[in-house]
Amino acid sequence: MRRRRLLCSLLLVTAAGTATAAAPPPAAAAPAATPLDRVVPAPAAVHPGGDPYTLGDRTTIRVPGGGAEARQVAGYLAGLLRPATGFSLPVTTRSGSDGIVLKIGGKDTAKLGAEGYRLESGPRSVTVRAARPAGLFHGVQTLRQLLPPSVERRTEQPGAWRIAGGTVTDTPRYGYRAAMLDVSRHFFGVRQVKRYIDQLALYKLNTLHLHLSDDQGWRIAIDSWPKLTSHGGSTQVGGGRGGFFTKADYREIVKYAASRYLTVVPEIDMPGHTNAALSSYAELNCDGKAPPLYTGTDVGFSSFCVPKKKTYDFVDDVVRELAAMTPGRYLHIGGDEAHSTSHDDYVAFMDKVQPVVAKYGKTAIGWHQLAGAHPAKGTVAQYWGYDATSADERKEVTEAAAHGTRLIISPADRSYLDMKYDKNTPLGLAWAGYVSVRRSYDWNPATYLPGVPEKGVLGVEAPLWTETLSTSAQLECGRPVTARPPLDARAVSRRPAPGRSASAGPRWCPRRSPGSWSPATSGRPGTRS
Repeated sequence: MRRRRLLCSLLLVTAAGTATAAAPPPAAAAPAATPLDRVVPAPAAVHPGGDPYTLGDRTTIRVPGGGAEARQVAGYLAGLLRPATGFSLPVTTRSGSDGIVLKIGGKDTAKLGAEGYRLESGPRSVTVRAARPAGLFHGVQTLRQLLPPSVERRTEQPGAWRIAGGTVTDTPRYGYRAAMLDVSRHFFGVRQVKRYIDQLALYKLNTLHLHLSDDQGWRIAIDSWPKLTSHGGSTQVGGGRGGFFTKADYREIVKYAASRYLTVVPEIDMPGHTNAALSSYAELNCDGKAPPLYTGTDVGFSSFCVPKKKTYDFVDDVVRELAAMTPGRYLHIGGDEAHSTSHDDYVAFMDKVQPVVAKYGKTAIGWHQLAGAHPAKGTVAQYWGYDATSADERKEVTEAAAHGTRLIISPADRSYLDMKYDKNTPLGLAWAGYVSVRRSYDWNPATYLPGVPEKGVLGVEAPLWTETLSTSAQLECGRPVTARPPLDARAVSRRPAPGRSASAGPRWCPRRSPGSWSPATSGRPGTRS
């Protein structure tokens, strides 16, 4: 009987539709504007209220005062919004109280710091204010996230393009907010790295760590050791053709990152993870014999010959050339999983290499095993341990922090982007366990390592290792690698949904109470809810 009633009801609806087919359908209600707190990372302060601002064909992007960097940010925003909206969105330096207004300086902006911003939205305008250009750029990313996801498409889309009314005031918790891309296991070219940079910029990250060398491939040209790339860069995991960055390529990446207010930190991993270099030059091996190239995924089997003088000639040349084309402060020297290097040799190697980095004007970063050696003054240790890391290993790190070594916190079971979500995730690894979106978001970097003072945490980083990722599609769309997770069902767009990029939260957001959960990711993981 119930099924019969349902069928009758459907027939009545169908009949009604047939009878009124000639009548125009009622206008669909415009979708509500995205709430101001649905932003990743979650803003420091949100005060919703008032009518939304709606972009239209007469909207102008205003840059009062017309500073060069503010104009560049305005041009960047216009370039993002024009394709989908179809609006011309002219950029002008003339003052006005309507449109999109981007301002550097002015009342109460000094307390926003170098990267903070304030966004104010109302029926006539949306205004982004900041003390510095980086803050203005971050404010534009919030404006971008508050528009419908279809604004990211490269072809014209129907509106409406509304930004909810109210105020967002935001400053980052940490000055170092990074993601790492491993281009050694599988090589990704300049265009792919630029795309990754754009994804990081959307979530207000300010550092790109490039893992440029490993057992499977050497990816940066060094003029004084040319076979590093001609031989050592010729393959990758699985035996593909590999690749490398010329110096011009690398400079292009650095310049592009700077245009998105990111600094590039290059990494040359040593004394382990060095098979590509050892295969390229026999004289770097203790026995003088070059091993074959390696295309597998095992770790811990390679090591520089620590007693050899040639090793340090090599390190000096590599650091010198890499430092010369890296404007940023840091140079990463690796140091993890050196299982084929004795402890005494490891300590001796790090004691010699850290001063080389300083000689060329850079500050060394090393994986946290460096804490078991003698971290030089100013050297930064990057902690990548997880729940199963031994108490002794953690103690080495906390003791180093107590003596002034600052830490980048990158727990493998919280922030590694290549860890699988669950057993059904097709790509990625699971040696640190399955890592859900919530687990990535709901932790506190300042208290993750007991005994480390809060001021001892420089920042947070999310590494993306590429043992299982070999194509752009896998890098951008694979579920476990959510620099760009599955996209919002409402729009097949260029915008990454939050997914595990929610791990940006702890590196930006103020400290939250245990068990708190961001409203920006409180719906189904992997979507803007």
